Amino acid sequence: MGVDYYNLLKVNRSATDDDLKRAYKRLAMKWHPDKNPANKKEAEAKFKQISEAYDVLSDSQKRQIYDLYGEEGLKSFEFGGPGDEGKSSSKTTNNTTFRFNQRDADDIFNEFFGGSGGCGMGGGSGKSGFPRNGETGNQGNRKAASIESKLTCSLEELYNGARRKMRISRSVPDDFGKPKTVEEILKIDIKPGWKKGTKITFPEKGNQEPGVIPADLIFVVDEKPHPVFKRDGNDLVVNQKISLLEALTGKTVDLRTLDGRYLTIPVTDIIKPSHEIVILNEGMPISKEPHKKGKLRIKFDVTFPSRLTAEQKSDLKRVLGGADN
Repeated sequence: MGVDYYNLLKVNRSATDDDLKRAYKRLAMKWHPDKNPANKKEAEAKFKQISEAYDVLSDSQKRQIYDLYGEEGLKSFEFGGPGDEGKSSSKTTNNTTFRFNQRDADDIFNEFFGGSGGCGMGGGSGKSGFPRNGETGNQGNRKAASIESKLTCSLEELYNGARRKMRISRSVPDDFGKPKTVEEILKIDIKPGWKKGTKITFPEKGNQEPGVIPADLIFVVDEKPHPVFKRDGNDLVVNQKISLLEALTGKTVDLRTLDGRYLTIPVTDIIKPSHEIVILNEGMPISKEPHKKGKLRIKFDVTFPSRLTAEQKSDLKRVLGGADN
């Protein structure tokens, strides 16, 4: 009886070219061998049948002969038509010489989906758009330029680490090859110690277009200003204002750290302008050296009084007159 091409594509005998294209796209995406690694042999056979059915029915001359003589009759025309095997290499119908030539399944697939190079199914021409294990697919295609987006992080997130969820929208082909918009949640694990400018790359998460490798989506870390701390490499810097009296007599500095701890730092030395206290291992985590941190640097800004009374000046002269410079 031969193969029923109409049944293979799930279309009726009056199917238009558009009907055939839609049916082929849907079935080819479903049965391509590289999308069916668990039953690859069965998928390969099915994929070739679907491709052959589309090749015949989309060609008006082949389809006309197939409708008259069926699949066996169509292919026997290569030898001179039904009942004349071996007499001729071609058949003349309506003053037209016809020879049945079956097109390669991957060639047909690539016309729809734009695949190329080194990724084909076993025994085929190696041109499909799906990758084998260990291959990237899309070899030989142009890759779209990377898309960069800013990822603004608080200093607390960069100190402690955090997880961010980013919702993205992109265009991908549906089962019929038409573009559709899909949404996806990308998870970003912010590592303690990451710095401004750190890049997190999600390969090929851009829009999918025929013949183009999707762009990489890159998030670039940016640092949100903090009301207390300023980052300087791996160090944290705090600017602390103190009065002249405190600079001379001492002060206790209380700080809440970025991980919620409280530090009490007694200052007993006389503080001069631009004086700095350094506390080791209380700065930012060092991402490449676990369990190590930079320094906490406290810079003092001595606030002088705007005016003094005559009595205050006299007292200061009395108290400080004999002090060493």
